[in-house]
Amino acid sequence: MYRGLIVVVTLSLAATLSPAAPPDERVTIGGSKDYKWNERSAEMAEALRLRGDVQAGQEDYKAYCEACHLPNGRGNPHGSIPQLAGQHPTVVIKQLADIRSGLRSNPTMYPFAMKLRDAQAMANVAAYLATLCVPRDSGKYEGPNAAKLVASGKVLYNRECAQCHQPNGDGAAEKFYPVLAGQHYRYLLQQMVDIRDGRRRNSHPDMVRVIARYDDAQLVAIAAYQAMLVTQQRQWTVQPGFCKEAAERL
Repeated sequence: MYRGLIVVVTLSLAATLSPAAPPDERVTIGGSKDYKWNERSAEMAEALRLRGDVQAGQEDYKAYCEACHLPNGRGNPHGSIPQLAGQHPTVVIKQLADIRSGLRSNPTMYPFAMKLRDAQAMANVAAYLATLCVPRDSGKYEGPNAAKLVASGKVLYNRECAQCHQPNGDGAAEKFYPVLAGQHYRYLLQQMVDIRDGRRRNSHPDMVRVIARYDDAQLVAIAAYQAMLVTQQRQWTVQPGFCKEAAERL
């Protein structure tokens, strides 16, 4: 019953949230000899080199991003829109560049990503998002077996995920590993399913190899634990950290 419930939830998410084909299907993750992890396009390299203008980034965010990701960058706890507040600028730039080039298939995001006029605009939006505090009230796994599932996910996460994404989910800006803490459970789950099943084509090959071994039940457990990382002890090296108003409610 436990496993069956998880599989039904996972497959339901995969069916409802899975993205359609991107503008360009020439690159496939893992199996293609042409795929090179984090190979920088000219646009991505320029955006990473430029200093982001926070004020200009806020203006573009309000114009093109805010309607879906919300003014505070918290997205949708149902999992269709990710939480972006406090994300590493390098990660935001990489994902925007990959979506714009077609390397990452995201038809919903694609037209909005293309509205950013150039590499400077990408750097600006990334800089602005980094100033937003990370919420503590992101979407969590809420099944009756949550405590057991989170405990199981913690074991799996610490075994193979924490070495890159860090024990507290901070990721690594210089390696383009995203902040996971504060992200929505359903979004985390969908991305892992997509990486495992070959639908997210711009993932690190090491992650593809690791995640290929996990079944649906294990991915649900890992996502449930990752979504709880916001409660863990942290040592932020950069601001803004967690939202103070949310912290006061805990």
